[in-house]
Amino acid sequence: MSEPGGDRWLQGFATGVLSVAAFAVCTVAVVWLLGGFDSGSGVSTDAQSVIEQNYFHEVKPSLLDNASINGMITTLKHRYDDRFSHYFDPRQYRQFAAANAGQFSGVGLTVNGVKSGLRVGSVLPNSPAKEAGIKPNDVIVAVDGRSLAGVSEDVAVSRVKGPPGTPVTLTIRSGGTGKPHDVHLKRATVNLPVATGHIAQAGPSKVAYVHFATFSSGSHGQLSSEIQHLYSKGAEGLVLDLRGNPGGQVNEAVLCASLFLKKGERVLSTRGRTQGSQVYDAIGNPLPSKPIVVLIDHNTASAAEILASALEEHHLATTVGSQSFGKGTFQKVINLPSGGALDLTVGRYFTANGTSLLGDGITPQVPAPNRPGKPGDEALKKGLSVLAEDLAVQNK
Repeated sequence: MSEPGGDRWLQGFATGVLSVAAFAVCTVAVVWLLGGFDSGSGVSTDAQSVIEQNYFHEVKPSLLDNASINGMITTLKHRYDDRFSHYFDPRQYRQFAAANAGQFSGVGLTVNGVKSGLRVGSVLPNSPAKEAGIKPNDVIVAVDGRSLAGVSEDVAVSRVKGPPGTPVTLTIRSGGTGKPHDVHLKRATVNLPVATGHIAQAGPSKVAYVHFATFSSGSHGQLSSEIQHLYSKGAEGLVLDLRGNPGGQVNEAVLCASLFLKKGERVLSTRGRTQGSQVYDAIGNPLPSKPIVVLIDHNTASAAEILASALEEHHLATTVGSQSFGKGTFQKVINLPSGGALDLTVGRYFTANGTSLLGDGITPQVPAPNRPGKPGDEALKKGLSVLAEDLAVQNK
């Protein structure tokens, strides 16, 4: 597919000398009108000044400022295949800040940003999204009729959020590929159960099954409590379900890994051009050592990938499921004097053995994708089977 305007460029080139002459005259005219360019100022400043003074419509400087910054970020994203850097203009940043200030509610989803919008990682029980029939791997492509294509994950999420009781219309592609259809919901205050579990059966053995939803502040404590509660009921092993977990705070990933790793063992490292290099080690006091299976899928991202890879690389767990998201970088929100902000990629993180997950993610040691239309939870069945084998070997 050619770029917009590609045919016009070809036609202009075919006219040869006439096009070149016209371009030369235009350049001379601009310089004459402005009295020449100031060699001490930036090219973008010069161009903006030309547009503001000569464009056939009056143009607000803020429009060009925002477009200029967006252009810079877009160029960096294309040049370095960076999916995660974004610019918030002042309006978007106010919306983002308000949506994360505790006064807004949502519809009960965890999501990951993709090119076309937001891919659903998990749907919370007793939530508006659950009642509306939204399912994991559905993709939200628009909110209230506004497309999410190319919109940053943070801005897209802030559009879904709003005051409790207010309506919102999500345009959904079922499974990410279906025909777009509208789903009408009312926002509600939904409590996210961070760590929920129960006793499951792995062959003849009782084991703990724990679903861990997000790495929010204090989540390591909830994970620890849930695991200890199930261990006290006689669980001989653990299935840690990180499917649909979009990640969160890096320090929580370290604290969660410390529930299993010995003190001083590597969890991850980070590197950034201006951030320097940093190593994060387990802080000690782990839970009793038992066989572990970690379930992952392509919605397992960021801090969840850090935890899963740390347990796998220290030979404490077997990963089961499908390829994880492949985040591999971390961002920093930097306020700008204009009132906007840059959500800028400032570094990369590496697993315990120094591997970058960027773009690749974790390849599970035991593949077990859930196939659409096939009943049951194939990944969980496989995980319990793997754990049963591990326990059988241990108990010989």
